[in-house]
Amino acid sequence: MSDIICITNRKLCKGDFVERIKAVAETKPKAIILREKDLDENEYTMLAEKIMLVCAKYYVPCILHSFSGAAIRLNADAVHLPLPLLRKMTEREKASFKHIGTSCHSLAEAEEAETLGCTYLITGHIFDTDCKRNIPSRGLAFLSEICSKAKIPVYAIGGINRLNISSVTEAGAAGACVMSGLMGCENVRLYMEELKSG
Repeated sequence: MSDIICITNRKLCKGDFVERIKAVAETKPKAIILREKDLDENEYTMLAEKIMLVCAKYYVPCILHSFSGAAIRLNADAVHLPLPLLRKMTEREKASFKHIGTSCHSLAEAEEAETLGCTYLITGHIFDTDCKRNIPSRGLAFLSEICSKAKIPVYAIGGINRLNISSVTEAGAAGACVMSGLMGCENVRLYMEELKSG
């Protein structure tokens, strides 16, 4: 198991999406977050059932995104929620999950996420990325500050590749999240090997 979390995006995916997830799962990432923001809850639930089966086959944790109700119905043990949705979760709902994560973009948000019961954080975007064009990256100093104050694992996101991945762990991150690279590369195994050796 690596320290790299795969974030999905069907629209960036080369070829069949489920086959791409199989290829990613075979490389044993830390987890796969199914983040398909354009789907409604029913569409998301149907896709999540397929992806959870793939992840289970390869013993890779599958973290569902945004739809906590669907995650509970599917007996998922991990969910990643935007902070506004996390704030609305009841303690009973939170008790359904072994892992709860959110994305934070400031120290105040990171501190709030911990008080709301998160077991990990994703923070960024650390480097410039096409996914956040015209929005300045927050940089390694920001990441280092979050990591130094957080009591739970922090994963960096945003423009991370084999050339800069080591700098995020040096800044204190538990690992890195990668989306476009893993969704769009020609060879998933080779891409992941390069990330791991970066």
